[in-house]
Amino acid sequence: MDFRFTPEQEAWRQEVRQWLRQELGPDYDGGDMETPEGRAEINRFIKKLGAKGWLTMGWPREYGGGGKTVIEQMIFNEEYAYHRAPYAGPGVHFIGPSLILHGTPEQKAYHLPRIANHDVWWCQGFSEPQAGSDLASLQTRAVEDGDEFVVNGTKIWTSFGHFADWCWLAVRTNPEAPRHRGISLLMVDMKSPGITVRPIIDMTGRHHLNQTFFDDVRVPRSNLVGQKDMGWYVMTTTLDFERSLVAGSAQARRVLEELVQYARETPGPDGTPLAQDPVIQAKLAQLAIEIEVAKLFAYATVSVQMHGGVPNKEGSLSKLYSTELTQRLYDVGLQVLGPYAPLRNGSKWAALRGKLIDARLLATSSTIAGGTSEIQRNIIATRGLGMPR
Repeated sequence: MDFRFTPEQEAWRQEVRQWLRQELGPDYDGGDMETPEGRAEINRFIKKLGAKGWLTMGWPREYGGGGKTVIEQMIFNEEYAYHRAPYAGPGVHFIGPSLILHGTPEQKAYHLPRIANHDVWWCQGFSEPQAGSDLASLQTRAVEDGDEFVVNGTKIWTSFGHFADWCWLAVRTNPEAPRHRGISLLMVDMKSPGITVRPIIDMTGRHHLNQTFFDDVRVPRSNLVGQKDMGWYVMTTTLDFERSLVAGSAQARRVLEELVQYARETPGPDGTPLAQDPVIQAKLAQLAIEIEVAKLFAYATVSVQMHGGVPNKEGSLSKLYSTELTQRLYDVGLQVLGPYAPLRNGSKWAALRGKLIDARLLATSSTIAGGTSEIQRNIIATRGLGMPR
């Protein structure tokens, strides 16, 4: 297998890289989603991507896409992640692609251009207090009433729900059906009466998660995605796209490069650079190998997409390996920083801008969100290896 890129693809990488460096600068760290001012700055940047046709470049042109190939999209995603550019939201990354596959012509015509132009933010309403890994046990109900569904229930871990415009909501429409049937997928306007969003503060003190309550929320039947009671298949498509972490290895590579540079420049207890410590050398070398493995898993996912498929077991392999690698990476990073590891940005002695400690705390959830590592191993076993359930 030849992993080399064509001259045209390498030229595209250089174009993307130079634009990102010009727009973001060398020390950009993803922006601040916590404040309205920070979100406004991020929105301005993402709108620039939309204006260039880069935000949804891999989508078909008729849906507001740029008509780029899957490989060109992958190259863009790698550079975007490496430069820590702002996250564009679930609408771009997995809700829009799912709507392309499952939506009606009217739904696509209305929603996809708005996602492509970054006119709206989306959130995803799947998990519930009693339905996480066992997602098929969700209990949020939607009852038909004429041309509308009336929704009652609660969702949890709703990222961006406090400012999202729309919610990609999984609901139970037939409680008598087998668990994986009787579920439907609705697009819900977050300004609808009866929606209450309450913040959940994570362990770093940030607010990006929420619990969302739906009390007699009315949703037009035209907002049903796919067939009624068959929403499980729409949900799994969404999760497959969410788990395809093509950019994970690029993010890890950036952190590793910073750790290597820090080890070269920082003396250890004996006065010699940390990079000369054989234990640190071995740990960093092991991470370099694992990052290459993560990249190959991601490329396998891209290969499925190149041939018109939706990654399934490939997405689970990539998600499992990348998220567990992220935790190992930050664990090693904190060991390399030693006594400076707990110091956050703003401290006089903070190393690497004090970002690693919060990054490690946030990485704790990476093996839970989007399906736990245990769920990914089950998918790999049954759908990848053909093992019995």
